[in-house]
Amino acid sequence: MQTTSSGAGRSAAPVAEWLIRHALAASERAAREEIGVELRIAQRSTEGTTMQLRRTIAGIAAGVVTCTAGVILGPTTAHAAELGDRSLAAVLTSDGNRFDRNWYDYDIVTEAVLAVLAAKPDSPVKLLTDGSVPLTAFIPNDRAFQVLVHDLSGKRYSSEKTVFNKLVAAVGVDAVESVLLYHVVPGATIVAKDALKADGAKLATALPGASITVDVKSKWLKLIVLKDQDPNDLNPLINPLAFDINKGNKQVAHGIVLVLRPLDL
Repeated sequence: MQTTSSGAGRSAAPVAEWLIRHALAASERAAREEIGVELRIAQRSTEGTTMQLRRTIAGIAAGVVTCTAGVILGPTTAHAAELGDRSLAAVLTSDGNRFDRNWYDYDIVTEAVLAVLAAKPDSPVKLLTDGSVPLTAFIPNDRAFQVLVHDLSGKRYSSEKTVFNKLVAAVGVDAVESVLLYHVVPGATIVAKDALKADGAKLATALPGASITVDVKSKWLKLIVLKDQDPNDLNPLINPLAFDINKGNKQVAHGIVLVLRPLDL
């Protein structure tokens, strides 16, 4: 699924674009070495959590974003009522739900969501299909998954479909479900302007007991790093050119260049 978002202002564009290109390249290089086992770890953590996820789906739908610095994220009640109900699932599948040759869109994460829902129709991942439920998702691009599968298998596959199939075969649907839930913040519609004011905010994710911390590196260049549960490895960067996917609706997404890790390796 391809999405578009505006870049930095005209005066900042040359510097911003240079930093973005180098940040993306550095993220990919580091990912080859540092995040290869994240889904394998998530698969181990899944044992014994499935029933807990089912029991807490109602609570997840009404989830709360907690903050360490008194920052309030997400729209007020009045503003939320003005937002649309188009779901992120509708946006992700809007291009006909197919793989392509663009490694910087979100076809693999789309197929991961669909695979989980096909195998587990009552999964909390289903929240992504209900546009009336406010949430924010951080979605890894296809390149992030290609690098991940390379680390898991030792092979670099040249098609998105093969990467997806190898990923599911290697780690299983339950692990994919857990990792997807760790990329979703239920209960809040967090747009870029709010995120850039939220340095230090701690976000409760849809994976029970797991959170993400916002680390704003530059408000001017719109550079935000998300700190996950593994303090020793590289943290994902939000792509400054992929903020506010589905803006104007209760469910929004931001593109990220690495996969978030829900455990300390």
